[in-house]
Amino acid sequence: MKNNNSSYGVLIAMGSVLGFVLFIYFSSIFERNLPIITMSSSEYWNLKKPLSLKIEDDSGIKSYKVIMKSNNESKELQYEQLITPELTLNLEVKPPRSAFTMKDKEIEIIVQAKDVSKWNFLSGNSVVKKFVLKIDKKRPKLNIINNSYKISKGGSALVIFKLKDENLAEFYIEGNHGKKFIPQAFYKEGYYISLLAWPVMDNSFRATIVAIDLAGNVAKMHVPLYLKEKSYRVSKIKLSDKFLKGKIADLAEEFEETQGVVEPIEQFKIINEDVRERNEKLIHKITSVVKDEQIDTFKINKMYPLRNAKVVAYFGDHRKYYYRGEKVSEAYHLGLDLASNAMATIKPQNSGEVVYADDNGLYGNMPVISHGLGLYTIYGHCSSLKINVGDTITKNEVIANTGKSGYAMGDHLHFGVLVQGIEVRPQEWMDKQWIKLNITDIIKSSKKIIDRN
Repeated sequence: MKNNNSSYGVLIAMGSVLGFVLFIYFSSIFERNLPIITMSSSEYWNLKKPLSLKIEDDSGIKSYKVIMKSNNESKELQYEQLITPELTLNLEVKPPRSAFTMKDKEIEIIVQAKDVSKWNFLSGNSVVKKFVLKIDKKRPKLNIINNSYKISKGGSALVIFKLKDENLAEFYIEGNHGKKFIPQAFYKEGYYISLLAWPVMDNSFRATIVAIDLAGNVAKMHVPLYLKEKSYRVSKIKLSDKFLKGKIADLAEEFEETQGVVEPIEQFKIINEDVRERNEKLIHKITSVVKDEQIDTFKINKMYPLRNAKVVAYFGDHRKYYYRGEKVSEAYHLGLDLASNAMATIKPQNSGEVVYADDNGLYGNMPVISHGLGLYTIYGHCSSLKINVGDTITKNEVIANTGKSGYAMGDHLHFGVLVQGIEVRPQEWMDKQWIKLNITDIIKSSKKIIDRN
């Protein structure tokens, strides 16, 4: 009987030990995962902006320390013993005041972290992680070589600049509403060129070249353009029942947005605003593409794609629509309407690549041609198309015939010019003298300046 009792006692003791071991092994109090330390900053540091660190742990962070090690010394940047453990810590570690005078090209950031786990004989899990950072305190070198003297409201301009930085991350030209114009490499290494556009709806315009390196150093330079105000027509258009029950009713059958809508005025509002917005969004997407290639020159002929045509509607026309004395909608006309004979041939005066050739809602059959440097032309309301996407057209090649597809009351061509997704005045690009002064001469004189340097 005593032997049995002893055996039971041994089993109970072993079971207790096993249970205790299993409790320790599986209990969250004794978790064994090391704290995770990450840095969102790049491998460069300008010794100005704080370093962004993140420490995570399953049981909670008990303490952490951040040390900066240079060739000459080790300096504690941050230390904290937490009263209440945190599962996640997001740290902004500032450089020491003396850091900017350092001559080191590299420094080491050492991060130590300990959690509240009872593992490791109640001492918890601890980790040390090292980050090697390259020191870069210099801003990118930026200098404007040349630019157009002025830009008109709704118009275009050109700028050429020099940019140098060993650790360059990105650069662009910031326009209105955060619009980023993407420059292209120009002529020789370190030089760049870009067209700019002042949106016709904006009362003012400002263009700033922005260059950012991998360390976060930023260089900015304003493009010194003289702003020339230009007035555009405001048209008050009265909607007739005949128009609403005719053209608008026909269009309403074509668009998804107007399915199930029976009120003529509501149909018109949807077509003039929602459908137009969708169509223009597609145009902007297509014409915002800038190729990543070097440009040595940019020759452009004056544009007049419809021979002996008459202007029947102007660019920038602010159209306000009224029905029975009440304003119901508005829109901007962002092209130049040209009319001659019915189904007249359309012949661009410049070569280019066809990037779109299909129907686009209110614009009807609409080819889009890229001429390089972010400059595009569009041709709306065509009756037939002679080209396909991917085709390269030559000067005076027939690309389409005029028509009244889409939102058109009569046979005509809606001719549009866009700079990196922004509609601009076609009249400028139809003017040989304007092209010479604002594009050709700027490029020619810039090359001479670059060659001297």
